[in-house]
Formats: sequence, C-alpha cells, structure tokens
Amino acid sequence: MDCVFGLQRATLPMTIRPRQLEYRRLRAPRGDRTALIEPSLDAVSAMVDANVRLAAERDYDVQGVSLRELSRQARDELLAEAVRWTSAYRDISALSDRSGPIFLAGHQPQLFHPGVWLKNFVLDHVACRQGAVAVNLLIDSDTVKSTLVRLPTGTPAEPRAVSIGLDRSEPRVPYEERRIVDREQFARFGRHVAEQVAGLVPDPLINTYWPMVRHRAEQTENLGSCLAQARDQLEARWGSQTLQVPQSRICRTASFCRFVAHLLAQLPRFSDAYNRSVREYRRVHRIRSTAHPVPDLVVLGEWFEAPFWVWTSEDPHRRALFVRSAGDRLVLSDRRNIQFDLPLTADGDATRAVERLMELAADETNHRGVKIRSRALITTLWARLVLGDLFIHGIGGAKYDQVTDLLIGRFFGLVPPDFMVVSATLHLPIARRPIARRRTTPADARAIRQQLRRLTYHPECFADPSQSPLGTDASLSELIEAKRHWIRTPQTAENARTRYGRIRQLNEALQPWVATQREELLRRQEETARALRVEDVLGRREYGFCLYPEKTFRNFLDALLPKIS
Repeated sequence: MDCVFGLQRATLPMTIRPRQLEYRRLRAPRGDRTALIEPSLDAVSAMVDANVRLAAERDYDVQGVSLRELSRQARDELLAEAVRWTSAYRDISALSDRSGPIFLAGHQPQLFHPGVWLKNFVLDHVACRQGAVAVNLLIDSDTVKSTLVRLPTGTPAEPRAVSIGLDRSEPRVPYEERRIVDREQFARFGRHVAEQVAGLVPDPLINTYWPMVRHRAEQTENLGSCLAQARDQLEARWGSQTLQVPQSRICRTASFCRFVAHLLAQLPRFSDAYNRSVREYRRVHRIRSTAHPVPDLVVLGEWFEAPFWVWTSEDPHRRALFVRSAGDRLVLSDRRNIQFDLPLTADGDATRAVERLMELAADETNHRGVKIRSRALITTLWARLVLGDLFIHGIGGAKYDQVTDLLIGRFFGLVPPDFMVVSATLHLPIARRPIARRRTTPADARAIRQQLRRLTYHPECFADPSQSPLGTDASLSELIEAKRHWIRTPQTAENARTRYGRIRQLNEALQPWVATQREELLRRQEETARALRVEDVLGRREYGFCLYPEKTFRNFLDALLPKIS
C-alpha cells in the first residue's frame, strides 16, 4: 500500500545520487586576529558561476510552478522587502542597481562576537567584487535565550567576567515577538557596560553604538530590530551597502507560502528524506544525541511533524507544526490551541492553499493571525536553493548545512549549491596587559600535573643526592636499590599486597630527595592556574562586537579584506 494523506504518494522526481557526506574539520581560528574564509576570496567568482549554472539547470515542479519561476518571484519579493525595511532607517539610494546576483548571510539580531560580525563585511566585500546585491537575513524566528551580556571587568592583572542585562528577563519568545520591557534599564545599558570595561578596553565601540541603538528604540519597540538596525547604520558609516530584512517578512511572501504548501503536500516523503539525512549526519560525525544536529521529524498516529514553527501573537511561544490528511484538505495544528485547514492535495495545484496562507500572513501583521516560520535547515535551504546565488555560513551553520545538502539531493533530486564559510578570532586589546613570552594554555597545567605525578610514583628518576635530607635512616642509593628490587620481583597472588605496600613505602621514603623540585612545581602550578584564570577572561573570543574599539576591528578588516577601487 502506497497511500499518504489519503492520496497516492507523489512520485519522487528523477533524482541524482546524493552528495557524499564527509566529516569536515571546521574549527574556529585559535590565534588572535586570525580568520577562516573558505573558499578563498579569489575563488568566490568560480563558486558563484557554478551555482548560477546549477540554478539554470533545475527542473522541479513546486505544486504547479517551476522552481526557476518560483526563484525569480522569490528574489523580487526578497529585494522589495529588504529595500522597504532597510530604507526605513538609512539611506540606500546608492543601491539603485539591483539587477545582479544576490548574496546572502544571516544571524540572530543580537550582540554577536567579531567572528560572526566578519560575515557581514565579507558579504559586502564579495558582493561589491561580483556586482551582486548583498542581503543580510535577520533570523528572528529563533528565541531570545537571554538578555544577559557577558563582559570583562577589573584590571589586566585581576580581571573577572560579569553579566549585565540589557533588558529585564522575560519568558523565552522569538525575536520577532520580543519587545523592550524595561526601557530605563535598556537606556543605561551602554553607560553601564562602558564603566565596567573602562579598566581594560580603551574607547569601546559601545560608546558610539548604544546611542544609535537608543535612537532606533524610539522608532521600534522590538528588541532585536533596534540592535540590528543600529549595527547596520554603523556598518554603512564604514562603507557597507548590505541590505537587511527579517526572516519573518520573507515568510509572509507569496513565494514562500507556495514553498510551505509544497512541503506540506509532500510531507511524508519530505519527512523520510529529512530524517534519513539527519541520521546519516549523526552516523558520519559519530553523534549519539538524537537532538543534534536537529531532532528527527516525528509521526504521531496520523499527524506528521512539519519542519516549521507555529504560534500566534496572543501566545508567542513557538511550537512544532503538525499536519494530517482530511480528504481534499490538510489540517494544520500545534496539537494544542491552533488548528486550521488548507485546501491541498499531494498532486494538486497549490494556488488556493497559497491564498489561505497569505490570508494568515496578512492577519498576522494586525497581530491576529497564525504565524508559520521555517526552522533552521529549511531557512538556509530556502535561502540557498531559491533566494540567492551565494550563502555565507559561520562554522556551526556550515556543519549543519551538510544535512541540507543531503536533503536537497534526496527530496528535490538536485545538486546543492556551494556556500562560503567565514569566521574569525579577535581578542580584546586589553589596556596595559602584561606582555608574556607566550600564552599560557591548559596544556601547561597538564604538563605540571604530570610531572608532579612522576615525582610521586617515580621519585627515584628525579632524586637529587645533593639535598641530603636530615633524619633519614637509609641512604638514597639503598632506597633506590630496594625499590628496583621490588619492581624486578614478579607479581604473584601471594606477594601482590606486600609488593604494592613496599613500593608505596619506598616512594614516600624517597620524597625528601625531590622536595625542592616539588616545591618549585607547586609554585609554577599556582602561577599557571592564575594565568589561566586571567586568560579565561581576557582571551575569550565570544565577547560582543560592541566591546571592541572601532580602531581594533577596522584595522583587522583592512588587513583581511583588500580595498576595492
């Protein structure tokens, strides 16, 4: 029996052999002022050309519309939404020509670290070189996990890490729904941060950035929007021409609604391809947790879990969307309070279903409707396969999007487009930081612990005859020879306890001859522990970009990205 949702299963399109999944060793750069950019900037043009050729060859039906036609429509809608949103807070008149390729990147609208921020500048840089339009997607369907911002304080010799809230803590909701709750706390956040880092960081960017954030907060009550808009204004001051748009706006477009309808109509087949791709990723990467990289899509009786979130403005807590068949329609629900129908079948035209989804999207702008948002893998699948010619990932996204590559091959029968990977490590330029010959690492602490262990269990190898401890009845040579005797003695069931006890006693008796070395190692161990505590605070790469001086970050960019005439 081959029936799904009460209808015959839609035929899988002619498929390619899925791309071979290989373990990719992607690691954040470890050294200060180092970056990971794959492929190199000089190889981007060839990658884009290959992606464009793949797009031109795609022959896939999306419930009555070809994927190529859907892509043209989606790109027009993307640019219209990005222009509308960006022009509301900065001048984009220099971007009059928007006919070229489209390059994309994306992240949550938060105070991310410089390694993430670098993606925005690489995006702008490669778009300028290739005559493309750069668009940054604000992933506002993700939840605000915390409003606390971690930062260093104290002195270079005795730093410590503290957390400061930029707003009052609230139950987790998507960025799209998160409003500024305590405006007084939000307003003084910048000054508070500057005071805390004053003894460590000269002229942090927060002094320039936060007044811009506060100004945007006068125009929008959304927490993520004012953070992202002020950051984008700052980038524009430095010459960036990248457009921005929230993911939520893209999810309300007609093209995306058709894509949603297609995946829901084909959900059993999609679910199978999705789960097989996720499980292959776990197998290749030797991951035991069923929560990583993402959980499987589950089937609960007649309900199939879809790769989308759903919520309402009245109850803005995202939940999984489930779908079941009901004759010539699909029933969509969160299996709690939300439930509505779509006129849609597996092999039918999706026009009426798209109209219904668009109605819901129109209602949500008035805070009445149901909101359907793509989950992580579908967000980047849509961006890479439909919206743009190049997508720039960070390290985490690049790892997980190997699943998307498999999914594009298994479900759509298409060769997935390639993407860039960009990340960096930039340490805070700590004022008056003591200059060390080299950085202290956990390996130094391990080496000292190992040496202390050797002094305990093999003191005869390090004993110093010149120490001549007082009050010992036996000479050093007698103790060493006695231990060697017991080591040479084969262990048996009868002598095991005696042998172990004698060796232990002799190790203790030899300790006076290594006491000076142990004292020195313990001193070094204490110094190393102190240095590691300092390094743990001052050497973190995850501090928000606004803690860095503008000069530090711009010098880093100038050295990394060649000027474009």
